Amino acid sequence: METSKLLNTIQKASQVVGTTWPLYSFVTSNPLSGYESNPFQKACADAFKKTGNITYPEASFYTQAIEKGLLKKNKVQQILNEQKFDGSIEDFLNELEVFRKTTYVNPTHKVDRILVKWLSAFLDEGLADWQMPDKEKGFYKAWVNLAKYDGDLRIPKNEKFPKSSMEVIQAFSSSLTEKEQLKSFENHFAALPGWVGYIKNRKVNNTNWNKNYPLELTDYLAVRMLIAKHLNLDKSQGFSITKSQKQLLLIAQLCLLEVELAWQQKMVNQLELENKKTESKNRPDAQLVFCIDTRSELIRRNIETKGNYETFGYAGFFGIAMDYEVPFSGISRKSCPPILASAYKVTEKEKNHTQIKFKELEVKYKQSAFKGYFLRRMKNILPSAFGFVEGAGLAYAYQLINRTFGIAKNTNDMDSSSIETTCETEIHKAVDQGKLSIDEQAQIVQSAFYLMGFKEFAPLVVFAGHGSHTANNPFASSLDCGACAASPGRHNARMIAKLANSKEVKTVLHEKYGITIPEDTWFLGAEHNTTTDEIILFDADTPKPFEEKINQLKIDLAKARETATAERLGEKNSTKKAVRKSTDWSETRPEWGLAKNAGFVIGPRSLTEQTNLEGQCFLHSYDWKMDEDGSALNAILNGPMVVTQWINNHYYFSTVDNNNYGSGSKITHNITGKFGVIQGNGGDLKTGLPLQSVKLSDKENYHQPQRLSVFVNAPKQRIDKLISENEKIRELIENQWIHLLVINPLENNKVEKFTKSEKWNQIPTEKEPALADL
Repeated sequence: METSKLLNTIQKASQVVGTTWPLYSFVTSNPLSGYESNPFQKACADAFKKTGNITYPEASFYTQAIEKGLLKKNKVQQILNEQKFDGSIEDFLNELEVFRKTTYVNPTHKVDRILVKWLSAFLDEGLADWQMPDKEKGFYKAWVNLAKYDGDLRIPKNEKFPKSSMEVIQAFSSSLTEKEQLKSFENHFAALPGWVGYIKNRKVNNTNWNKNYPLELTDYLAVRMLIAKHLNLDKSQGFSITKSQKQLLLIAQLCLLEVELAWQQKMVNQLELENKKTESKNRPDAQLVFCIDTRSELIRRNIETKGNYETFGYAGFFGIAMDYEVPFSGISRKSCPPILASAYKVTEKEKNHTQIKFKELEVKYKQSAFKGYFLRRMKNILPSAFGFVEGAGLAYAYQLINRTFGIAKNTNDMDSSSIETTCETEIHKAVDQGKLSIDEQAQIVQSAFYLMGFKEFAPLVVFAGHGSHTANNPFASSLDCGACAASPGRHNARMIAKLANSKEVKTVLHEKYGITIPEDTWFLGAEHNTTTDEIILFDADTPKPFEEKINQLKIDLAKARETATAERLGEKNSTKKAVRKSTDWSETRPEWGLAKNAGFVIGPRSLTEQTNLEGQCFLHSYDWKMDEDGSALNAILNGPMVVTQWINNHYYFSTVDNNNYGSGSKITHNITGKFGVIQGNGGDLKTGLPLQSVKLSDKENYHQPQRLSVFVNAPKQRIDKLISENEKIRELIENQWIHLLVINPLENNKVEKFTKSEKWNQIPTEKEPALADL
């Protein structure tokens, strides 16, 4: 077969595996993203055939749904009858549980064990002090040079290997049809989805590690095939599924849909759907723009009750598709959605009159970096390891006691207030580092106001990025901003505030876009710490006329923090407890992240401001009247909605099968190569969230697994047009990876659910219990 054709087959086969992100930028994503062109039900069945993993909730989920009234017994019985299930509801639940507990061992697990050993050594990113030889030659050639020393394989020392990985693959697959090749390659990839997903990540993101030490999918396949050959396990195999098991999964799917429909009905009953004539309000004292993140719903609701404040929701990268260069390090981190290419690079430069502080900050950073390097070397290299550990025992004992019984200072990244006080952000083009024109800067700001439907400007407008500050947490980045590729959003917030304050940008906004920003409006960047609900305003450069308003805002934000943490943690002294949880090195659940996410509301705040959504919904501001051509809604559907679908599916699959799609218990985690986690001393690289991020205990869920329900406040005809014009969006909706519901303003906000192309079913409003009662 032609090499190009074989490469296409390999690439197609790799789609059965999602992307595995490194711990330092752990982005939530759909582990079955390669199946999204198929209906959800078929994708789940295909995933089982490849991996043996069951992708529907456990029996206890359905039992609890019945108890809460989200799943009616008569409806379950109707489903059982229609599917000709011979038994009761209890029989179905028992059989489902037995099926889920069946252990499916990959028949080539011996190959997995040996291959993981080699992948771990090759992919190491500096954790090991002794590196695998010949890494710069690529994985296949490095392995060929060392394979004869592997006692598990017992390869004759005089054996000659093919010169390239493609030669190996061609030799092993030449007798297979193209269909058989595809199936074989899929099974090889699906055997170690975590490691293969990370290989894909390195390649797609063109990381420096992959440039210096290349590992192609062809290398993985070739080495795997050769290992299998020497173990006499040439055939890669999948898993079979019986008719009775298919029936169980279909019933589980239909019951899940009923739970989702019930949640949608209860959500509809909570929304403020009546078109009330609102009295003209006074100009707000401040407007605060938060990320659409579900954790923003709580703090927004509490801020709005503390004064004349208005809040908005906008994807937390604030429309700046950027990489952020960490000061004094040369290291750049992506700070925009993974689905976007970074068009800009943002750096820090010294502010005027801060030369001394800038130099002090640089020295502080370099000292911290050297200290970390020195301690690691002293602990790990043979000449000093034993003596250093004994000699430093008392110092480490003090740290251990302080972390256990005291409140340690959190040192996530560099201190943001020091950076904000000493440095200012600069934006460049990513390709050639050239400067942006004023028109380009203005377009970034205009896009933000356009997507959110801004009508007026308060004296203070705050862009609040968010980050999570936790201690001793390998998955810390999973709690940061998903719209910023698992980076904190504070630098995006600072950047857009700086652009919006520019006089030149304001002139272009007025002349080109008709957006007039009052002279008495000032823009601020800020950071919302989602673990403690503290909001830090970056106000060092604020003109004096605004100081009084800022001081009052700080007082009210502190009050909002108190009531928000009390609501979230359910006890007195809640702010102290929140801080304690963020700094406690032994805390396995410092915060719940985006657990409980179930809905996404695209529309004005008036739809939800009177409702306690219990942190279950993403909220994106949108005014359909200001979006005449539908381009703003199109951008929201293609950007934030896709990202929230990733988040939702990441939590869904991490919950329904935590061992395989999550990462199991934190208690037995081991970090490998600085980039990933394994359970114990080997096995597949973990791709999802820890058990402690989605469950209250080993058996009781905190996150309720269900697909995302998206509510859009816009004319139905506009949505139909956008769906018909966008294949990817249509695919996600028609294949039921997400549920789409319209709140149609042209029909008194009637709510209808999308079923298929230009077909909708109405959801009536009924008097039902509040979401908090679920």
